[in-house]
Amino acid sequence: MNFKEVLLVVNPIAGHTDKKKIISGIQEYLEKSKINFHLYSTTGENDRENIKARIQDHEIDRVLVAGGDGTINLVADAIKDLNLTLGILPAGSANGLAKNFNIPEELDMQINAALGSNFIDLDVLCLNNIICLHLSDLGINAELIKNYDSSAIRGKFGYLIQSIPTLMQSEYPFDFTIETEKGKTNAQAVLLGIANAKKYGTGANVNPQGVPNDGVFEILIFKKLSLGEILKTLRNETDLDPDFVETIPAKQAKVFSKKPVAFQIDGEYIGKVTEIDIKILPEKLRIAIPESI
Repeated sequence: MNFKEVLLVVNPIAGHTDKKKIISGIQEYLEKSKINFHLYSTTGENDRENIKARIQDHEIDRVLVAGGDGTINLVADAIKDLNLTLGILPAGSANGLAKNFNIPEELDMQINAALGSNFIDLDVLCLNNIICLHLSDLGINAELIKNYDSSAIRGKFGYLIQSIPTLMQSEYPFDFTIETEKGKTNAQAVLLGIANAKKYGTGANVNPQGVPNDGVFEILIFKKLSLGEILKTLRNETDLDPDFVETIPAKQAKVFSKKPVAFQIDGEYIGKVTEIDIKILPEKLRIAIPESI
């Protein structure tokens, strides 16, 4: 290993994963390799600045994160300009980015990948000056995330419970105007996705053509709710009906809506917006991934 100082960033309230087990597993691994271990637990206050300060103070040369997609996004934002490698230990409710890179569920295998030497230089999207690593959207899924955030029930069951009131209360479909380097599109959709990867944390493969380091993102126009097509995404099938979803590849884009629409980035509810400016930062973030990728 060509690093000597490792920082582990832990979100203590993410998901249901035992964070103590993760911390002790990392400590034991690093002690055997005579690598110094540093720990930072997020608090929700000044975390980005505190992480950058820890990195500078201890001359960190590998950063690990244990949390969900929102925590990974936070750490990525802190290190994206620092030429550091990020290792992921999925510990959230959905773990969408980890699913896209086939990061295993076994902790020892996660640690091996996070501290290993197999990497991908990931494109990073910038949406209204907020970074996105895998999937963002406007519409019904963002409304679901908002409702989930206010619920006391965590995990996938919590999402399932909130899906019914979300469907009943939503004012879908939504009207969008999409401008890319290829032209303008007017669309009506229940959900407008902005994708740098293939899968949501549920495992649903909504963007089969997505490549996370090709300098291109995809705008996904989901025109209607279709149980059959949703099941196809969960089965990892790639032949989605164009009447269900339309895909627009782009290198930059602007999205406008006639009325404020719920908006989420990497599983974190942002608020309601009427306009999004989308840019891509090619190969901006190096992530350690399993050898099989």
